[in-house]
Amino acid sequence: MKIVSIQVGLPKTVEFKGRQVTTGIFKSPVVGPVFIGTTNLHGDRQADLSVHGGPDKAVYGYSLDAYPWWKNERPKDEFPYGAFGENLSIDSLPENSIFVGDTYEVGSAILQAVQPRFPCYKLGVKFNDMSVVKTFMRSERPGVYFRVLQEGLLSRNDDFKLIDQDPTRISILKLFSIFHQSEIDRADLEEILQNKALATEMRAQFSEVLKRL
Repeated sequence: MKIVSIQVGLPKTVEFKGRQVTTGIFKSPVVGPVFIGTTNLHGDRQADLSVHGGPDKAVYGYSLDAYPWWKNERPKDEFPYGAFGENLSIDSLPENSIFVGDTYEVGSAILQAVQPRFPCYKLGVKFNDMSVVKTFMRSERPGVYFRVLQEGLLSRNDDFKLIDQDPTRISILKLFSIFHQSEIDRADLEEILQNKALATEMRAQFSEVLKRL
C-alpha cells in the first residue's frame, strides 16, 4: 500500500438540479508533504460536519485499482486522482483484507482504519448524476476512513507500514456489507461491538440495533 496522490479541497457551492449545494467533495492534488491533524489534512475541510469529518473520518483513502472497474461502468466520465473525493489515492487498498483497527505508520503520522465510506447525495453532485450512488454501493469498493493517532506529514510514495491490529477481525468490506443488511445476525453485532477501534457513531448505531433484537 503506497500513496500515489494526495488531495485537499475547501467547501464550495455549486448548482445541482436547480439548487445551490455546498460541498467539500471537490478535491485537487497537492505536491506535499502535507500535515495531517486529528480531524483533517492541512488545506482540507468538510462542508457538513454533522455527517462528514471529525476524528473518525479525518482522512479518506480510495484504491486506484478500483478505477478500471469504474471506467468500464461509466465510460463517459473521467477519473482523475480524487475522483471520489478521497484525500489519499492509494495504489492498492483492499477493503476485504483491511480490518477495523489496523494501524499504520505512514510518513511521520500514524493512521488507524476505522470504517468504510457510505456515500451521500454529494457523490451524485460530484458526478452530476445521482445513479452513481447506487453504483458505488454495488461496487463493494467503499474505500477506508482513517483516524489519526499521531499527527505528522504525508507525502506521495509514502508506504503504509502495519504496526498494530485489533484482535477482533472485522474487515472494512464486511462492515460495509453488514451495515446495509435488512436483518443483522446477533453474533455479527456482538463481534463488531467488541472491536475497540470501531467508529463512535457506528458503535452507537449497532448498539441500538442490538438492543432492538
